[in-house]
Amino acid sequence: MSDAASKLSVVNVRKDFEGRHGTVVAIEDISFDLFENEFVTLVGTSGCGKSTLLSIIAGLETETAGEVLVDDLPVTGPGRDRGVVFQTYTLFPWLTVQKNIEFALQSEGLGRSRRREIAREHLDLVGLTQFANALPNQLSGGMRQRVAIARALCYRPKLLLMDEPFGALDAQTRQLMQELLTRIWEAHKLTVLFVTHDIEEAVFLSDRVLLMTARPGRLKEVVAVDLPRPRTFELLGSPEFLDYKSHLLTSVREENLKTLALEV
Repeated sequence: MSDAASKLSVVNVRKDFEGRHGTVVAIEDISFDLFENEFVTLVGTSGCGKSTLLSIIAGLETETAGEVLVDDLPVTGPGRDRGVVFQTYTLFPWLTVQKNIEFALQSEGLGRSRRREIAREHLDLVGLTQFANALPNQLSGGMRQRVAIARALCYRPKLLLMDEPFGALDAQTRQLMQELLTRIWEAHKLTVLFVTHDIEEAVFLSDRVLLMTARPGRLKEVVAVDLPRPRTFELLGSPEFLDYKSHLLTSVREENLKTLALEV
């Protein structure tokens, strides 16, 4: 990807938290670039700082040291250049599906009819046009997450940041959501940074997998995933896929063992 434009640059980022027993280093000296139209996942042990790093990139937390750049401009807080999808759906329960998406467009200076049109376009993108007038509590978990994805995409962010968005879904729904996300990514040339604890999910989705060490989280390894696209569930049983999965599982296990040794 060296000839592609760098959309995101994370440069020597560190994050400390103050605890009852002193300073806790959550992540330390993390540097990487995310290139335009690339799909990259962050994986690692529980507590290694994956979500903390994503929150810093989203502008929801401030790094202790280092810097984060989007299109060479420093991140100083939340911004419309970054769309964020969390594991919890964060939809307004009193608004319909369509109104939830329109709400995200209110600061764009668009008229009501144009907001309605864009919302409909993105509901169609995630296959939920017929549920435009439903309330979130009338939808399944997978459907609510599709609404959250549509809302995050409707204002055309430069980066889509996703923090374990499918973690609460059952296995079959999760696989369908992964396939839907890859189709959207391929069709709309998105740039995605995706946090997951699921190694199989990481391999299936990614161009590259960034593996973090146990806390303090550092970048341990970068694995380029050279598997053909478009990807469907049949890929999961291929020898090439299983090789990537085995390698990453072994590497994460090494970090888990270090964590257990520290806790004993």
